[in-house]
Amino acid sequence: MGNAEQLRALTRRFDYWLRNAALPLWWQQGADHDHGGFHELLSLDGSPLPNSPRRARVQGRQSYVYAMAGTLGWSGPWREAAPHGLDYLNRHYRRADGLYGTLVSYDGAVLDDTAMLYDQAFALLAMAWVFRVLPNHADLKEDARHLFDRISHARRHPQGGFSEPLNHPYQSNPHMHLLEAALAWRDIEPDTVWDSLADEIVELCLAKFIDPAGGFLREFFDEKWQPLTVPEGHSVEPGHQFEWCWLLERWGRVRTDDRARAAARGLYRAGKRGVDGRRDVAVDELSDDFTVRRPTARLWPQTERIKAALILSEAVQNDLRNEYLSDALSAATALWRYLDTPMPGLWRDKLLPDGTYVEEPAPASSLYHIICCIGSLRQTFGGH
Repeated sequence: MGNAEQLRALTRRFDYWLRNAALPLWWQQGADHDHGGFHELLSLDGSPLPNSPRRARVQGRQSYVYAMAGTLGWSGPWREAAPHGLDYLNRHYRRADGLYGTLVSYDGAVLDDTAMLYDQAFALLAMAWVFRVLPNHADLKEDARHLFDRISHARRHPQGGFSEPLNHPYQSNPHMHLLEAALAWRDIEPDTVWDSLADEIVELCLAKFIDPAGGFLREFFDEKWQPLTVPEGHSVEPGHQFEWCWLLERWGRVRTDDRARAAARGLYRAGKRGVDGRRDVAVDELSDDFTVRRPTARLWPQTERIKAALILSEAVQNDLRNEYLSDALSAATALWRYLDTPMPGLWRDKLLPDGTYVEEPAPASSLYHIICCIGSLRQTFGGH
């Protein structure tokens, strides 16, 4: 059986797992049906850890998940589930200035009111996807525009891009998710502020985030968008190479921009240098000389490796296409091992260097990565 045929079979397995195990479980047990919102964690027996603090990003991500479930044809209650996290976000995290804080307790009390750019990006992404599947929520268009106005007012950086209210305020990662949200909104409203935002972030990425000599993406910068000289400035995350690859290839096709598409291929090559051949997984972190800094391998970089390989495979033929599909097959085979748990619908998040997994509750935040990956597989190899 060739790579495409094996991937088609794996796609059916992932799709069955998603619609029959994961989506029902994370709605029945992962949603708080008494107080609203979504729990952060499910124990490996499928029960929630109800007293855990809740991050804003998880509420946005889970709303995105169930909105996307609607587009994938899930027969469950996605119309109820999709706005569930967004409603909770607006009730408990929204500040007087229109931005969202980052953390509340299980009963909705504010624990950290810091407005992280990262969290605003996931609020925007959730708004786009909920509006896409539930267009009667027409207020989401105005809400998204208003939120972006507040982000621009509070966080715009004179050198381009935006800052994060942290010890290292100039980071590529929140821009990646802001680009993802901008692309989601420009699919709904082309030739608007969302195209301009996507253009700005891509230009910043090509000019500053990607190392001009090595073609890899850095994480932390100074106020002039130069790499930090402290250890964080030398960090290279294979998962982010793949994730930016997927976004730049999408944007490059929309804009017919060969620079972005060439950069995407370069980032893919950089990401592959972080794949551990023994375990066949993308590790968590390298240094900028490509030595391994963190040999653990979380679940999410494996999903991004699949998405990047698939999108690049679409634009080539013959041997090169087969090479990308071979990579996607290896990554999908590895991903299934994370999902193959005694309670179907859960996952293990961290693979250790010795090939064993950390035994811990499953984090809700991973489902965003998983469903997007399965959506990419289905787009390439067909649905259920």
